[in-house]
Amino acid sequence: MTKVYIAGVAMTKMGRLDGATVKSLTREAVDGAMADAGIGKDDIQAAYYANTTQRHLEAQLMIPGQITLREMGFEGIPMVNVENACASGSTALNLAAQFLKAGEGDVALAVGAEKMWIGDKAKMFSLFDGAWDVSTVEENTEKLIALGKGIDVPNDTTSDKPFSVFMAIYGAFGLAHMRTFGTTQKQIAAIAAKNHMHSVENEKAQFRAPYTIDEILSAPPITYPLTLPMCAPMSDGGAAAVLMTEAGLKKFGISRDRAIEVRASVIQTGSNRAPEDYEKHLTAIAARRAYEIAGIGPQDVSVAEVHDATAVGELIQIENLGLFPFGEGGAASERGDTSIGGRVPVNPSGGLECKGHPIGATGLGQVYELVAQLRGECGPRQVEGARIAIAENGGGLIGIEEAVASILILGR
Repeated sequence: MTKVYIAGVAMTKMGRLDGATVKSLTREAVDGAMADAGIGKDDIQAAYYANTTQRHLEAQLMIPGQITLREMGFEGIPMVNVENACASGSTALNLAAQFLKAGEGDVALAVGAEKMWIGDKAKMFSLFDGAWDVSTVEENTEKLIALGKGIDVPNDTTSDKPFSVFMAIYGAFGLAHMRTFGTTQKQIAAIAAKNHMHSVENEKAQFRAPYTIDEILSAPPITYPLTLPMCAPMSDGGAAAVLMTEAGLKKFGISRDRAIEVRASVIQTGSNRAPEDYEKHLTAIAARRAYEIAGIGPQDVSVAEVHDATAVGELIQIENLGLFPFGEGGAASERGDTSIGGRVPVNPSGGLECKGHPIGATGLGQVYELVAQLRGECGPRQVEGARIAIAENGGGLIGIEEAVASILILGR
């Protein structure tokens, strides 16, 4: 079987990057990844370009990758545009790996970039209105409301300012977890406080100020149980990865000490299930498949990056990944089990809540962090002895769960 490795990675700073464009962010990420791998653009044999917002914000409805990469001098190679909601970047990497495993070449590029800050908040937030079935909005809403039945929502815990429909979705997920398992808002706040503490040491993160649990609980509400610091921001940014086969590593003289093996890459779509059937959550199914492919179990994971579009997202996903039993993620987070130095550090980058969430680049931003962790290059936020890393990245909504999930397992 053809083995695939990540030979080069790069990520721009994330945040509100005035003056940046999708093209400039792509160029910075791609140039950085190629420099990290020690190759040039003429060595790339295929490119997979992830972007979700240009269509809505700039009316660039088609061929964004070809336009952006041609300006950088990429010509004559297959280029594929990837839109898979918030899982677009990780899907681009999955497709690049498939290109190599199919024997089509030895070097492939996966890149994602977004310029989400345009000054029009209403238009920015409306991006997310199309990430679920727009023909069944009332039905979608009714299903979400039903998830939270049985929990008394305190007064004045919903923002009177515009926010993404996905914050309401995560709020409903949080209420369901609280009702089913007794999870508390304080435990959810502990997840956010941990991520804000991790991000202090990440110079590329959008937010780097630490927060205490009490500060997070007293912050402006979004929709219960979420407050503002529990939620990922709108972000500009880009990230890229250069993938190679063993033949590619040999050709370019790349040391295996810096090449990180892709042990498993699984893309999973959802299915109709009962809300209480957590074992059949699409991420849980994808994780079990990925562990089997990689020949490991959750107990072998050294470090994880998960899709914490809100702190509730991290709570749900660390359980879906099997890092903690269902219903125990909140208590584990409050104990510090997911902090750097804990049993299994989660989101040492600060996660989407703090590092930022430029949608098409998010999955590749996770890859950038985990490759750096496995190489031992993360300085004060380094997870000691990291050998196996897992990334979970999801997107969209159908029914009561994400429309798509990506699980990536990397190893030294």
